[in-house]
Amino acid sequence: MENNKKINTVYMVEMALLIAIILIMAFTPIGYIRTWGLEITLIVVPVAVGAVTLGPAAGAVLGAVFGVTSYIQCFGMSPFGAVLLSINPVYTFIVCVFSRVLMGWLTGLLYQVFLKSSLLKKVSVVLANLCCPLMNTLFFMGTLTLFFYQTEYIQGIAQGMGAGNPLIFILMFVGINGLVEAAACFVVGSAISQALKKVVKRTS
Repeated sequence: MENNKKINTVYMVEMALLIAIILIMAFTPIGYIRTWGLEITLIVVPVAVGAVTLGPAAGAVLGAVFGVTSYIQCFGMSPFGAVLLSINPVYTFIVCVFSRVLMGWLTGLLYQVFLKSSLLKKVSVVLANLCCPLMNTLFFMGTLTLFFYQTEYIQGIAQGMGAGNPLIFILMFVGINGLVEAAACFVVGSAISQALKKVVKRTS
């Protein structure tokens, strides 16, 4: 009983810490690298860390926090998001929030799958931290294309880049953004996840 209380306390403390980190990153310059078009976000790192160390449910909650902060950015903090919000607030909410909840939840599930594999167990943390930003890009761009590709705004961007179809648009629009997010989560997220897992194991 006492051991369960200790584990629950560690879980709640880690969740609170990761949520605080997400909020700090979301509303300060350290969370986003502003570039033309989409912003490169580093907030996938604490989401991936939580999904790996605390499980799929925690990943979904952290993804939701990330998504809600992303949606809030659309109210004047992100020029790109502000335009999407003016076109359709409901679709913008789905793009910002739903895609991040799904990303966090699936990262936790994939980590558990990797962990059970004799071939992938040793690299399970690294793989999960790599999958997280890739899914963030995939789900965000997928829902963005699904709901907004035919709008005048996105069509103008696509034509300006010479993208003739949705797939080419996604590849060209994301470009370096997805690579930077993947690299950051791959290196930083993996290191933090490994360290936190050792702490949790020691305290339990």
